[in-house]
Amino acid sequence: MLAQEMRSGAPSEIPAAAAQAARELIDLLAAVYGQTLLSLTVHGDALDAGDPHGGMESVMVLSRIELSGLQKLALEGKRLGRLGIAAPLAMTPEHISSSLDSFPLELLEIQQRHVTVHGKDYFADLKLDPADVRLQCEREFKRILMRLRQAVLTAAGRNEILEGLSHDLKRHLLRTLRGFLWLGGKKEYVPASTVASDCGQNLGETLVGISAVLNGGGRISELLDALYKDVNLLAERADRA
Repeated sequence: MLAQEMRSGAPSEIPAAAAQAARELIDLLAAVYGQTLLSLTVHGDALDAGDPHGGMESVMVLSRIELSGLQKLALEGKRLGRLGIAAPLAMTPEHISSSLDSFPLELLEIQQRHVTVHGKDYFADLKLDPADVRLQCEREFKRILMRLRQAVLTAAGRNEILEGLSHDLKRHLLRTLRGFLWLGGKKEYVPASTVASDCGQNLGETLVGISAVLNGGGRISELLDALYKDVNLLAERADRA
């Protein structure tokens, strides 16, 4: 299915499964929010058919956000689950414009790979400050280091606890690595399968640990030393950028 069937002028590369899910989500949100719903944008690696890191997410832009509306949508959690879509992020146009310095990596992630399937595209023309992106990259890499340290202490030799970090860790790494590449001049979206190698080229290093974790080359518990070394290197480079 083409995205044009949902919104005139939207890109047509959206996979059929994602288009069908988005179509049903629009109907659901319209029923819940009516004219308060200004737009719906889907984003994420699931927009690339066959991407193993796929997971379609969405942002609904509302003219105003009220807890009663969110509570009503929450009652549809099972239906959202059947569609394979996480509960949409709720924002207003004012929230977006005032968050450019607070959450630049999250907004960059949306901007680089998104399809607005209903209403106005609020993300295509965002202007991000490199200083804000650099600061969040540094903070996120250091946050990952702290999580790894804490996980080692908490696991107390139980590898299954370390493996429990896998999904969340991959997501944060992908977002932050793409921000790091953006700082280096690669403004376009980079597929998950090449993020680690592209960052390695920029650094002049081979990111063995990160590459293996992102591309399913081993368990975190088996790659811990290499992963920690890679993230520490990136944190140092982001600090000096």
